[in-house]
Amino acid sequence: MTPRVHGPTVDEHTRCIHYRTALDIIAIRFACCGRYYPCHLCHEQTAAHPARPWPAGSGDVRAVLCGQCWSELTIADYIAASACPRCDAGFNPRCALHHPLYFG
Repeated sequence: MTPRVHGPTVDEHTRCIHYRTALDIIAIRFACCGRYYPCHLCHEQTAAHPARPWPAGSGDVRAVLCGQCWSELTIADYIAASACPRCDAGFNPRCALHHPLYFG
């Protein structure tokens, strides 16, 4: 079953109204609600609760979705990768600037 991505997505690769370059192809499962959103702004605009990052030590949790092949990656695998380990689709390196919003 393909996970559902919530928020204002603009295409089938999880791009959203906030981030939609060719490399913006991931969605993040938020610790607070267990739902996938393309970005922190999508969560902020559409969830009825504040976001909560995954606590430290959650690296083995599958919380990142590749919007190209729809594989669920662990937090540790995503943080260590510049591309999806399954399909080799490149990830936006600037997303690392937002890691503190998602991962403790």
